[in-house]
Order: sequence, then C-alpha cells, then structure tokens
Amino acid sequence: MRLGISGTYSAGKTVTAMALSHFTGIPRTRAMTMREILPEAAPGKTLEQCTAAELLQMIVVRHVDRAVHESRLWDGFVSDGSSLQEWIYGSVRVTVGINPNASLHLRDLETVERTPEIEFFESVMSQLGNAFKRHVKSTFDAFVHLPNELPLTTDGHRPVNERFRSMSDELLMRTLTELAIPYHVVGGSLPERLDTIAEIFAFPRVMEVDRAVSRALEEYAQLDVRGETERLPSPVG
Repeated sequence: MRLGISGTYSAGKTVTAMALSHFTGIPRTRAMTMREILPEAAPGKTLEQCTAAELLQMIVVRHVDRAVHESRLWDGFVSDGSSLQEWIYGSVRVTVGINPNASLHLRDLETVERTPEIEFFESVMSQLGNAFKRHVKSTFDAFVHLPNELPLTTDGHRPVNERFRSMSDELLMRTLTELAIPYHVVGGSLPERLDTIAEIFAFPRVMEVDRAVSRALEEYAQLDVRGETERLPSPVG
C-alpha cells in the first residue's frame, strides 16, 4: 500500500511517518524540506522574504523530489505528506498573502490586496494544482489525516499562524474528498495513532509500539533543523 500521512504544520506528520515505518516495516519516503531547498532557490533569504516566483520554484522542486522518491518505492511506502501539501500551502497564500504573518489583522472573510503578483501566483497555483492532483490520485491508495490537535511550533522558520493552518487543513480534507481517495482522521498520542493505523489497514507489526516510538523520536532528533540562512548552497558543478 502507498499510504500518505496528511496534515498541516505541526500536526506530527514526520514523526508519525517515521514511527509507522518502524512499527510496520513499510519503508518511508520523504521529500527535501523547505529549509534544504531555500538556500539553493533564494540564497540568503528567509521564507518570509521570498517572492511569489521563488515560492513557486520551491514548490515545484519539492514536488519533483517527492515524485522521484515515491517511484523508487512503488510497491509500498509510508509518505510524510504529499504534493497536495505544497499546492495547498501555496493556494492559501492567495488569500493570506505571500507572507501569511503580514495579514494577521485581516478578519476571517477578508483577503489580501489583489496585486499583480498575487493574481499571477493564483493563476500558476491553479494550474499546478491540476497536475499535482493527478499525480496524487494516481500514486496514493489512501491517507491518514492528522488533525490540528498539537500546538503550532513557532520556530522562526515557517511564516504560518493558526488561521493559515486551519484554512490549509480544511482544504486538504476537501481535496482528498474531491479526489475520492480514502482517508481516515486519526488523532491521539503517537502510540495510539500507530495502533489505530495498523488496525485500520491490517498492517503487520514488526516491533512493539513503544520501541517504534522510541526509534522514531531518536531519528527525529537527528534531523537538521538549522534555519535556512545558516545553510550554504551546494557549489555548482
């Protein structure tokens, strides 16, 4: 089975995918993070400083990286998110702006000014959405969607807020319904999530749940979470 772990910022996708892979023995696929992509795409900039064109470059790079890794594990994998994440995070920025934290003063039904940059960004995101949806529809058998029950991590890297997260979460679930891809909303503690997911899909259990969680937490602690401006672009050639 090709299973995606869906959810928005700080929902716990990464550590859940890691733990589920250890728990079931199903290999995990991943994509480069924005932290890894940004020094190449916009050297010296933070996400808040990026233009619409630079964001589009990073969205496409991350989608391609996902597709390559997914194709290598076609017989079955657990994925930390999907290309829907990139499309949705970009699409919501049409409403809240390229830097979502700059529009915190807006009320729920208000949108940022329709500048030429925003109109261009919306048009391109709409077309990318068509391609990304087709890819996800043909690639994934099912999704587990993690609700926004964990606090939003404020790490100074991701320019997001609760409004942005809620809008993204709603659009994610609407899109999975639109694509007719089966999905199950699974919350609770990490051990509870693993047991529930394994039961839903009748997955094998190759180790004790506590050991799977422990290994995932150790793996997660090894991730390079340096900010984008602390990283250097790879030398060309």
